[in-house]
Amino acid sequence: MPRKAATPKLQRYAAELRHNQTEEETRLWSRLRAHRFCGVHFRRQHAIGSYIVDFCSIRKKLVIELDGSHHLEQQGYDNERTAFLELKGYRILRFWNSEVMNDMEGVIRVIEHALEIVDFPPDSEAEYE
Repeated sequence: MPRKAATPKLQRYAAELRHNQTEEETRLWSRLRAHRFCGVHFRRQHAIGSYIVDFCSIRKKLVIELDGSHHLEQQGYDNERTAFLELKGYRILRFWNSEVMNDMEGVIRVIEHALEIVDFPPDSEAEYE
């Protein structure tokens, strides 16, 4: 299936989010960026369809979302978003911001475990979403 590019408006919004990361996103990104995490390439604030995910490994089909208290009020939206991403073949890991701030090593262990579950062939990175 051909890749459907994000709209220019969505791309601008994703760039804005990258420049205005939360403290929790900055902390986790420092562990994920530049292939530092198990040699896996992650993107931050990456558009998939009409959604922007916090962190994504396209090759591993893994999305990592950090949730603050506002997510308690938008569970319907989050469920719809998760269903869309799963339909696209992504696995979604969700962490509360407090987990990143208070138990980073626990968060890292969960991500490491998720990355060991599935390995995709090297050419699958070319299938951008």
